Amino acid sequence: MIRKMIALIVLVFIASTSFSKTTDNKKLFSPGYIKKTMKTVTAWQLKNPKHETTDWTNGAFYAGVSAAWETTKSKSIYQAMLDMGNSTGWKPGKRWYHADDIAICQTYVDVYKVEKKQEMIQPFIDTLAIFMKKPYPTKGNEVIKWWWCDALFMGPPAMVKLGVATGNDSYLKYSDQLFKECYDLLYDKDEHLFARDLKYVIKNDGKDIHEANGKKIFWSRGNGWVMGGLVRVLQELPANYAGRAFYIDVFKEMSARLKELQQADGMWRASLLDPDSYPGGEVSGSGFDCYAIAWGINNGILDKATYLPVVEKAWIGLNKCVGKDGHVGWVQPIGADPKKNFTAESWEVYGSGAYLLAGSEVIKLKR
Repeated sequence: MIRKMIALIVLVFIASTSFSKTTDNKKLFSPGYIKKTMKTVTAWQLKNPKHETTDWTNGAFYAGVSAAWETTKSKSIYQAMLDMGNSTGWKPGKRWYHADDIAICQTYVDVYKVEKKQEMIQPFIDTLAIFMKKPYPTKGNEVIKWWWCDALFMGPPAMVKLGVATGNDSYLKYSDQLFKECYDLLYDKDEHLFARDLKYVIKNDGKDIHEANGKKIFWSRGNGWVMGGLVRVLQELPANYAGRAFYIDVFKEMSARLKELQQADGMWRASLLDPDSYPGGEVSGSGFDCYAIAWGINNGILDKATYLPVVEKAWIGLNKCVGKDGHVGWVQPIGADPKKNFTAESWEVYGSGAYLLAGSEVIKLKR
């Protein structure tokens, strides 16, 4: 009873924080509204930085900034991308072995495609030369390089983007290898979802970790990262690429499962299989899911009649979490599981990135 009362209060509060304070949902899908809101969200987040520029959080945010530029063709947004790259010297983070530290390189490659300046990608190339030769540094037994599901948004899109932009297939093939290692480690073929890492893989050894309702723990944002990563890989891979079918199959399976797990307000809860324990809709996971499923419709991979209602509900729900000033609230703080609380005032740069990515695909929908 208490959980139901909390859920009701949360839903009422979210409904009262709509960006436009309007019940006219048609407006939310108009190109003018989407572009204007994307610009507002981008501007607010750029004025409110929170982490080191090369941090993984900004890798997700600037992926959204790049999508906002492609959607709006805003000169100021493009200049922000240039300024960001110039400020870092177009370098990834310091950890050559860590997927988080190359996430920002997705945007470097996007800018390189326009500017064609080698200095924009050379530090990334130099980092990958080390990454592809050296083992992952550990204190104990050797582990696979991408051992947590979030890594599938950070690493594969960056490597595949660079491979396509430079014509170097070795980046694509190595990304395939590491992606499939992570898939074999963490993908639950019954639930069609990814565990965040091995800690959350059910071993039936008496030490299993479950949610309050006894279900397995599948983190919304973690699976959102995977969905976003799948899309950003598929966007780049040639149509005749030999490994493309693997990604499409995983994408379809996850999309079908996420459709089943979407809540009435259009959002996904922090814990996908125990929504009652986390009643507030979580924007970063929901934003990535909205982005990915909309992309699937737009590219003929997902059936429009089946999935358009999913995207429509999600986009309406997401826009109820955007403040008047453009800040995106209801974003779960940095973590590795569903447990951290969040409110309308909880924002993170990756939440803005997820919203911007969603908008970049929703605007293309033929409703």
